[in-house]
Amino acid sequence: MSEEYYLELSENPLQFENASSVNNVFFDEANKQVFAVRSGGATGVVVKGPDDKSSVAFRMDDKGEVKCIKFSLGNKILAVQRTTKSVDFMNFIPDYPHLEFSHECKTKNASILGFCWTNWNEIVFVTDQGIEFYQVLPDKRTLKLLKSQSINVNWYMYCPETAVLLLSTTVQGNVLQPFAFKSATMSKMSKFEIELPAVPKPAKLSLSERDIAVATIYDQLYVMYLKHHSRTTNSPGAEVVLYHLPREGTCKKIHVLKLNTTGKFALNVVDNLVVVHHQSSQTSLIYDIKLRELDGALNVHQPVLPARSINPYKIPHSGPAAAAPSQAPVPCELYSSSWSVFQPDIIISASEGYLWYLQVKLQPTPNLLQDKGKLMDFLLRRRDCKMVILSVCSQMLTGGEKGILSVVATVFDKLNQVYKEYLDAEQAYTAVGTDCFIILNQSINMTS
Repeated sequence: MSEEYYLELSENPLQFENASSVNNVFFDEANKQVFAVRSGGATGVVVKGPDDKSSVAFRMDDKGEVKCIKFSLGNKILAVQRTTKSVDFMNFIPDYPHLEFSHECKTKNASILGFCWTNWNEIVFVTDQGIEFYQVLPDKRTLKLLKSQSINVNWYMYCPETAVLLLSTTVQGNVLQPFAFKSATMSKMSKFEIELPAVPKPAKLSLSERDIAVATIYDQLYVMYLKHHSRTTNSPGAEVVLYHLPREGTCKKIHVLKLNTTGKFALNVVDNLVVVHHQSSQTSLIYDIKLRELDGALNVHQPVLPARSINPYKIPHSGPAAAAPSQAPVPCELYSSSWSVFQPDIIISASEGYLWYLQVKLQPTPNLLQDKGKLMDFLLRRRDCKMVILSVCSQMLTGGEKGILSVVATVFDKLNQVYKEYLDAEQAYTAVGTDCFIILNQSINMTS
């Protein structure tokens, strides 16, 4: 049965103290860290990350409910938001005073919605009236304003991979204004509008951050919009609309992923595949935007494979009880309403205290995708694809179901094309290296 599942949760999840009345759990998407804050930090803050270096435990004074807590890159400075007016800071740099200092937002009557670290000592305050970009000076325990921008903000989303901040503006919330950050500079990118399925009258906030995700797919930045439709004869179901967001130039609607159903969805990106989780059916769909069917200027996509559940997962017992035969692993409730999904490939269950990375299993795909040409296009773009491709070729040539000659030819044409591209790239790299060597030699001879 396990051969049917093409998605699975990571075998060794990150474990943390589950959320409770005395323990609040926060997740920082930039550092991939989970914060377990007990009693406002007075009885301890435990931070766990992808590796031991990013894990740390400490205490802090309980100065009120923690709304947001994040380390800067490298765990150098901690930022904690407890009110809508200010953010508190604490140095974790060796030999620096381990004292808290605070900074209020400069805009009068503004409320801080949250903040994002863009560098180890650079931070953005996002308020309902705009953004404030600061440099943190840990030795002086103060902040220096680098740049600010006034704009009405409903909500925001930050992509740490690309250091791009997305602000929802206007009454309906569907005009998105991106900003890019790099080495103490803030650049305003072209704003764009998300096409809503219906325009409400009177106008009200219609685009929620729950329906937006930002991710890098095939080295390009996309804003993914989960577009809900009522299920009618004219509208078969929801869609995921992908807007390509370049550093320069206008953002354009490029891809539409047809979900063919309605309900609650969540999005991940794994190995350049868009994964759409459907809660009520407890299944997931995967889409490859390079496998496209043109419909005018848009690329319309159907799922690459049939809908399948994530591979069933059992939570092992930890501690001395794990040795007892009666303490069998407990099945994990997949697609739970308590799950939180983060980009690109993270699933968190705060109630159980687990963080998993979502993974794609390629072994089942040959049985689920009969079109061998399409299968080869799909596999060749995936990591760890070699053994599965060898298996497909072996089956076609020597297995019980020997392939039709035209199909075999198509598969090997695709393999040869990829190999040719690899050789061309290698040759071009060698040629550039040779040219540089000749130029360097000429330069040395001229100066001798």
